[in-house]
Amino acid sequence: MEEKHTPSKTPQKRTDKGPNQRLRQRTAIIIIIILVIGFGATILRLSFLTLAQGSELQEKAVSQQLSDTVLTAKRGSIYDAKGTVLAESASVWQVVLAPINFETDEQRQAAAKGLSEILGLDYENVLEKTKQQNYYTVVKRKIEVDQRDKVLELSKKLSEDYDCGNVIQLLDDYKRYYPKDDLASCVIGFTGADEQGLEGVEFKYDDYLSGTPGRIITAKNARGTNMPFQFEQNIESEDGNNVYLTIDEGVQSICEKHMAQAIIDNNVLNRGVCICMDVNTGAVLAMVTANGYNLNDPYSLPAETEQKIKALPEKEQAEEESKSLAAMWRNKCVADTYMPGSVFKMCTASMALEEGKISDSSRFSCGGYMRVEDYDIGCSVTSGHGVQTFLESFCHSCNPAFIQIGQLVGLDKFRDYYTAFGFSEKSGIDLPGEADDSFWPEGQMGMVDLAVASFGQNFNITPLSMITACAAVCNGGYVLQPYVVSKITDSRGNVVKTVEKKVKRQVISNETSKKMCDMLAAYPEVNGASGGYVAGYKTGGKTGTSEKIGVEKVQSSFEKDYISSFCGIAPTDDPQVALLVFLDTPDGGAYYGSQIAAPIFINIMTELLPYLEVKTDYSDEDLAYVNVSMGDYSNMTVEEALTKAETDGFTGIVVGSGNTVVSQIPSVASQVAAGASVVLYTDGTPPEKVKVPSFLGCVSYEANSLAAQYGLNVSFTGAVSSGGVAVAQSIAEGAEVSQGTVVTITFSANTSEGNSD
Repeated sequence: MEEKHTPSKTPQKRTDKGPNQRLRQRTAIIIIIILVIGFGATILRLSFLTLAQGSELQEKAVSQQLSDTVLTAKRGSIYDAKGTVLAESASVWQVVLAPINFETDEQRQAAAKGLSEILGLDYENVLEKTKQQNYYTVVKRKIEVDQRDKVLELSKKLSEDYDCGNVIQLLDDYKRYYPKDDLASCVIGFTGADEQGLEGVEFKYDDYLSGTPGRIITAKNARGTNMPFQFEQNIESEDGNNVYLTIDEGVQSICEKHMAQAIIDNNVLNRGVCICMDVNTGAVLAMVTANGYNLNDPYSLPAETEQKIKALPEKEQAEEESKSLAAMWRNKCVADTYMPGSVFKMCTASMALEEGKISDSSRFSCGGYMRVEDYDIGCSVTSGHGVQTFLESFCHSCNPAFIQIGQLVGLDKFRDYYTAFGFSEKSGIDLPGEADDSFWPEGQMGMVDLAVASFGQNFNITPLSMITACAAVCNGGYVLQPYVVSKITDSRGNVVKTVEKKVKRQVISNETSKKMCDMLAAYPEVNGASGGYVAGYKTGGKTGTSEKIGVEKVQSSFEKDYISSFCGIAPTDDPQVALLVFLDTPDGGAYYGSQIAAPIFINIMTELLPYLEVKTDYSDEDLAYVNVSMGDYSNMTVEEALTKAETDGFTGIVVGSGNTVVSQIPSVASQVAAGASVVLYTDGTPPEKVKVPSFLGCVSYEANSLAAQYGLNVSFTGAVSSGGVAVAQSIAEGAEVSQGTVVTITFSANTSEGNSD
């Protein structure tokens, strides 16, 4: 019987996990995931806070721990060329409270009441500041001496009556002042409420003038309240640098005075411009946009302008006021462009001479007009000048002749010289807002354009670029970069920066420049007062009358709007200064440059050249009408006085029965014409009265003769020689004055004669 084999039942290892073990494993995995995610997020957050927001969080932490107060730096001063202060920051104060030192409402109310009354502030607003829990709250800035003294008295009273000392402090502050008010306003500019420059040099050189502010850093406690003053750290402010201008206060004052009068005399509707430049350096000695504005009150418009604004609908008033202020602040010398007119002929003539296209023997024909393509272009003398030399063409300011000269130069060369003189680029002057020129684009200038451009019409340049070109014409041909700041010093007087003469290029030769000086000198010699003749000095120049094209016409009595100008130099044998004047839209009795701009040039140069100590060179005719100073004959015997007066060139007239001179008319140092008479009084005899005649319309010798007939003396000003006629007198016709009284007579060009613009 076969035996059956039964397999053994050996126990096997169990591979399935129990419920508890699986739970533990899942729990561990979840914990690991949570830890990874948690720590990972924490690490990422820390990295973000450290790397991305580290600086910001540090600043916030510092701001929570420290209070940082800015201390105003004293702005640097602005001086003229001779060191006269034109702008300065004077000390004022800011009122600061430490309100945490108040203990009672009674103290707070007393302080708020006193400060609001002294400072002109709202009581409730000041009271709110007294309730703040810190050691530093500004109540008001920029208070003057009288308010400061009252605040100090209040602080003393609060300490005595309410036992709350050290709650009010006065910290140094500064306020901008302009001692000369409106002098050179278009150059200097002004500052804003925070002493930042807004216009002119104040704006252009703000980085130099503003200085470095200081700081008061105060620790805060856990509640965020400023800790007492012993926990402060003071960082002193650094004063700004001082700026010295090339502007000369004397030159600027002379130019502004005569420009202001010219605006009145000629009823100028759109202001006027005057620039005086050193032709050998490019330094601007005077820059005038008439009439200026008060730098101490730059937001006040003229009364007439304000009335016009108030007459507008209310919704339009704010916009119009803004436009009016911008126009008042605008420096027309650099920010506006104009058509130079015949003044530009000095440049056209220079081009032709330099290119050898003309000579002294060149001749040009004028029949009153010249036809170019389909256009007839006229001359100021409608009957024509006939055949003229080059010099005669210049002195006659003949448009047809200069059209021919421009044609000889040619389109390409004309453009090249226009660029070389600097008209196609900004001058680079250190003032804001310089405008670009407006000329024909490359390849688009035709022969008619060349014709009118040859006498300064149909293109626009800035007044500054015109006088810069004039300087180049007479200084040997060198185009200079104009500038108004000569140097900058720090608060200790150390020179930080100096501005030197900068030559851009030589546009014409020395020989051509010398020839042009001779031609400019010939212009007043030929045209007399209408050509800018100044008695006793070698002046030269060129008039200009340009029609305004492409702008909206203003309401004036003339059919068209004009700009009347004169640009000249002195002395012509050794040029030192150039002077440009122009009147924008005159609406008086005349508009030609020879009629109204030349007299301004004469009046300014008559006063300016002696101020600059330029030597005189009088002709025999000039000497007869030169003003001299009256001598002093008081306390002399009659015989001594008569002898001394005769030696001085005066005629003595004795009045009275005494033996000694006790008084005289005119008074000592009075300016009188040569050969004047002096009335010598020897006792108390009352002066004889005479009536003043009308001198208007007289030439100089006629005025002298008429004054002698009436027992008067005269003093001459303006275009005395070479055809000038009396246009104004200091004492009205018919007035009764003492014998010997001086009547100042102003002469101007004879407007009844032909014009050479």
